[in-house]
Amino acid sequence: MTNAQREFDIILWGATGFTGQLVAEYLATTCGGDGTLRWALGGRSEAKLRAVQQSLLDCTGGAEIPLVVADSGDERSLNAMVARSRVICSTVGPYARYGTALVASCAESGTHYCDLTGEVQWMARVIPTYQAAAAASGARIVHSCGFDSIPSDMGTWFLQRQMLAQHGVPACHVKSRVGRNRGTASGGTVASMLTVLDEARRDKSVRALLADPYSLCPAGTTGPDERDQTVARYDPDFQRWTCPFIMAAINGRVVRRSHYLLGKPWGDDFRFDEAQLCSSRAQALRNTLAMGGVMLGLSTAPGRKLLQRFLPKPGEGPDRAQREAGHYELFFHGVHPQDSNCDLRVRVAGTLDPGYGSTARMLAESALSLAEDPLTCAGGFWTPASALGEHLLERLISRAGLTFEEVAIA
Repeated sequence: MTNAQREFDIILWGATGFTGQLVAEYLATTCGGDGTLRWALGGRSEAKLRAVQQSLLDCTGGAEIPLVVADSGDERSLNAMVARSRVICSTVGPYARYGTALVASCAESGTHYCDLTGEVQWMARVIPTYQAAAAASGARIVHSCGFDSIPSDMGTWFLQRQMLAQHGVPACHVKSRVGRNRGTASGGTVASMLTVLDEARRDKSVRALLADPYSLCPAGTTGPDERDQTVARYDPDFQRWTCPFIMAAINGRVVRRSHYLLGKPWGDDFRFDEAQLCSSRAQALRNTLAMGGVMLGLSTAPGRKLLQRFLPKPGEGPDRAQREAGHYELFFHGVHPQDSNCDLRVRVAGTLDPGYGSTARMLAESALSLAEDPLTCAGGFWTPASALGEHLLERLISRAGLTFEEVAIA
């Protein structure tokens, strides 16, 4: 059976989880259940899937979205599910624990795939392991299609497009700076972070990988970037103090992989870094100490036991009012290679909670792009910008509630 002949365009895997239900609601609201998009809800519990199915009836005009039951621990059931769909959209993490068999099945069967992972150590394992299979089958595998790392990846890509159009050269250095934001960490994100910390504690090779800014590029790739920011630092281009941003360790590696996959169009000396903007030096120092304390606490058994009392568990998340009250913005400052007067800055912003409402929309639109858009990339492991590019940009702006705009440099 060819990809075009399969029963479904998209199977949403993990539809009963907190984020999975948000993706399902978005797909039901935007695509309905009239068969124009052939999609299904996937998970291991038919009873829970049935409950999600019934909760969507108002969105679909009474049409019941089909259900697909499988188990991440049962390779045969995963293979059967994957063979039925052109695209698998996965919200099931931690991916290092539950995602490898699914990615392997997609790569081998020619089924396109997207997910929300921010687990660098897992991506660094599966990419070289299954790249050849995906290339041979034509499967497009796209990781990190949520808040990590679409705003950073697509924001950098958008800035470089503007820089090339206006000045004929790419920015040699892109500074990503996280501005005002309001949101909460998801239980799934916390679980994934704990998985990464556990692996790093047990394996020094994982620690080395997490310290390498080019760890998602092919082995031996080097460049001018160094380790992610770990201290409070003044940024003269923004005239603001900055502190470390916890997701920079994911986002920077995805951006550098995009640059590599696109053929290094921004030059061998391209640099990227990401940090959080602060209102003062004092705030930058407080935030730096607080983040360091949390990470240190989570790395020890007593500290983790204490902190987990206050952290969300998998399946937990904010209610609708909290999600709709969320927002975020990121600024990208492109440094012109010869003339600082030609530097350029863009702003990427979203109007929903970044980790839930906006992430659900970004993931859904990534899956829809894989299913519907005339993509030109071959089979293999890609990033959002390198695989989906212009198609995803249009979807994010027209459907997902994001804005991409050039702004003045103060």
